[in-house]
Amino acid sequence: MKKMILAAATAASLAAAAVVAPAPAEARDGGAIAAGVLGGLAAGAIIGGAAASAPPPAYYAPGPAYVAGPPCYWQRQRFWDGYGWRIRRIQVCE
Repeated sequence: MKKMILAAATAASLAAAAVVAPAPAEARDGGAIAAGVLGGLAAGAIIGGAAASAPPPAYYAPGPAYVAGPPCYWQRQRFWDGYGWRIRRIQVCE
């Protein structure tokens, strides 16, 4: 539910920013600039607070898997990569 609210708030802010026409810059109107900066900071704090309050997802490691099979081991193998000889490790299962 919180993700839907966050997505809706993001979409609304992007839509509002796309609709508002830019006005010519005026050096004497500093109050509007400060109000815009404070409004942006407040909106960011609200959206960030909503995103941070969600509980972290729970991850559980899978149980042990005992598979009876052939033993495997690692072996170094030389190969030509087009520029020179290189060495890589490969897993060999018999």
